Amino acid sequence: MIRKHLLAAAGLALAWTCAASAAEIAVAPANSQPESLAVAPNGDIIIGSSTAPKIYRAKAGAGPAQVWVDLTGEVTNGTVLGIYVDAPSKTVWACLIDNGLPGPGRKSHLRSFDLDSGKGKSSWALPDTANLCNDMTVGPDKSVYVADTFNGRIYKVAPDGKTGAVVIEDRALYGVDGITFMGGQLYVNTVFSGNLYRVALDAAGKGALTEIGMNRLVRNPDGMRAVGNRLYVAENASGTIGYFTVKGDTATVTTVKTGYKTPTAVDPHNGMLWIAERGADKVVSIPQPK
Repeated sequence: MIRKHLLAAAGLALAWTCAASAAEIAVAPANSQPESLAVAPNGDIIIGSSTAPKIYRAKAGAGPAQVWVDLTGEVTNGTVLGIYVDAPSKTVWACLIDNGLPGPGRKSHLRSFDLDSGKGKSSWALPDTANLCNDMTVGPDKSVYVADTFNGRIYKVAPDGKTGAVVIEDRALYGVDGITFMGGQLYVNTVFSGNLYRVALDAAGKGALTEIGMNRLVRNPDGMRAVGNRLYVAENASGTIGYFTVKGDTATVTTVKTGYKTPTAVDPHNGMLWIAERGADKVVSIPQPK
């Protein structure tokens, strides 16, 4: 997930509202531009905002949501991009971006918080003078795999969130964004070029890329999460939620729903797809396709 412009920090008021369809419920932020989300095992929705260095939490089936973690004092002009809930370790992972540092580029930290209390657990600074921690996922080895969009890198961070190393750096990964495991294999997309890759990990933890061919153009794929044999993806430029079905080195792209305003994240949970719709300042849910 990626911001193209700096946005002034703004407060977020979340309220649960019923949409036109009984199957769709909206969490409606005001001036938040939600960039990422993850659903906790109990159904709570945890949301990162591209206008403020805060993480919000909406209780399942209730509202309004409240500020859950406030990181205002840690950054000059911050935002929160990727959000991931690792239920087994009771951890919420988040990408904290400092947009206000002097000098070139942006600086990022991979942060972790206790799923129940919101108490901080760890912080790891991505290397180099400029970087963009965009999204993350937890692998079968319990390590955290992090997409650095600007540097075309994927990092492997220890489960305690305190040390990390490069898994792969490749020019083809410039714009790497959505990242997830499916069937024990790591998949990533690139938001700029619209490509999909499988990353083979060797015994030393290093990666090798295989591009996955697709049956149609995917415009700016963003957040991506796997369930079963599907890679659900938010196409932010086309306003589309869809999924990849991968067979070998090719994928079929199936459209679930269009008409969204810059969808940036999708998370399947309990038969529903939860979607961060940045351009409309809201989070919505729709039934997960059978």
